[in-house]
Amino acid sequence: MAGDARTYSISEVAEAFGVSVSALRYYEEAGLLESTGRRGRVRYYDGDALMHLAYMQLWREDGMMSIAQTRAVLEASTLDDRRAVIDSARAQIRQRIAGLRRADAVLTHMLDCRTDAPLECPMTGDHVRRRVEAALTHGEVGDGFLPD
Repeated sequence: MAGDARTYSISEVAEAFGVSVSALRYYEEAGLLESTGRRGRVRYYDGDALMHLAYMQLWREDGMMSIAQTRAVLEASTLDDRRAVIDSARAQIRQRIAGLRRADAVLTHMLDCRTDAPLECPMTGDHVRRRVEAALTHGEVGDGFLPD
């Protein structure tokens, strides 16, 4: 692919990589991707540009990094700089995972609750009362809703 003399139109690249044409244009505007050239109004990309796009997708899609984080990784001039960005992104992902696990536990409990009135469930009702109290006193709710 790299060194390949063939070029691909923006619509061919969009279809091949599963992104919209507008996303490719946005990536160019954001400085994340550079087209190889234009023929009329149509942008074209060579093999090196496609490699760069695939590398960028590794960070954006597979690594779930923001545009800013992706740009920081792509612009990192040293391994330490790149690792710092990756470490920060991983910490954010782990925080999101913890939130998703909590959400899964809450929803699982709510599915298992055997009462027609959810607030009559001892665990749910207690948690909701503590949430109201915390809101009125500007306190913390805590994580008592979840089993240990």
